[in-house]
Amino acid sequence: MTGGTQVKVAQRRAVKRAGLELTALGLGCAAFGGLYRSITASDALAALRTAWQAGIRHFDTAPMYGLGRAEHLLGHFLREGNIAPGEAVISTKVGRLMALPRPGRELPPEPPRNPFDTGWSNGLRFREVFDYSYDGLMRSFDDSQQRLGLPDIDLLFVHDIGRVTHGERHDRTWRDLTGGGFRALRELKAAGLIKGFGLGVNETRAIDEAMNETDIDCCLLAGRYTLLDRSGEALLAKAKSRDVAIVAGGVYNSGILAAGNAGDRKFDYRDAPPEIVGKVDRLAATCARFDVPLGAAALQFPMRNEAVTSVLVGARTAEDVASSVDWFERAIPDALWSELDAAA
Repeated sequence: MTGGTQVKVAQRRAVKRAGLELTALGLGCAAFGGLYRSITASDALAALRTAWQAGIRHFDTAPMYGLGRAEHLLGHFLREGNIAPGEAVISTKVGRLMALPRPGRELPPEPPRNPFDTGWSNGLRFREVFDYSYDGLMRSFDDSQQRLGLPDIDLLFVHDIGRVTHGERHDRTWRDLTGGGFRALRELKAAGLIKGFGLGVNETRAIDEAMNETDIDCCLLAGRYTLLDRSGEALLAKAKSRDVAIVAGGVYNSGILAAGNAGDRKFDYRDAPPEIVGKVDRLAATCARFDVPLGAAALQFPMRNEAVTSVLVGARTAEDVASSVDWFERAIPDALWSELDAAA
């Protein structure tokens, strides 16, 4: 682990196995689906424009985000903004299909609510159906091509596979992925339709086990390597040893580490328990003694680990993006990192 990073937003960092580069800071599009509360299309597009002007070139989305809405909005920005193919790196996710019942097609019963299912305030009127099979992942890719309006997509992340998400359904979903889903992703990569693939999850164990199943290129790990939760540290070491790039997401742990944001009392997508609130208050007080916003320390923290290729941050507005850009490039003294490490 290193001290202060002084990494710039637009710095390019390699995803070796995929033969592409990500900017050190990327923009996640979950909020554009109406995460926690509604968001207008104009606000979402303004946030995307601000990110582009700041030098951000990695944009991550998913069919889940607003049940298709976030992919539509990102696709509109890319198409109507005259952004040439290859100028941006786009990642989306597979494992959920957006569907509605119709004659000849009955949808399976809705699964029990999982810990990472937040609901969408102004999402589209579809239902999500989990499907990690060969056909399911191929169809998910086709659907994302349509919503984004892109013939190829740089990175595909298998979304929310794992025991915490699926509970008693985990063994079946994992068999679907290892029995055919990974083969679909390998075929898409071999055909040049994607440059790389991996997992996009909140669970370290899922990535660990996936690295033993197939040659993954890059993974999005959300919420498990942050100022509040360093449980992903051992996984990062394994990923580095195998040249698997890690994108650190959920660095604010659903908002509580970004004081002043609307979700600042959320932790892992739920109302934060008192012990987490107390720990955050202590972290904020430590940062304040060094005149550093807690959000800046939270945003830069993952970049101190050499296994982390880039950080992904969410935003609802252009102002949110501007704040994150400022925090990402804010100078942080080594003495503060030492105190934060000692308090971990």
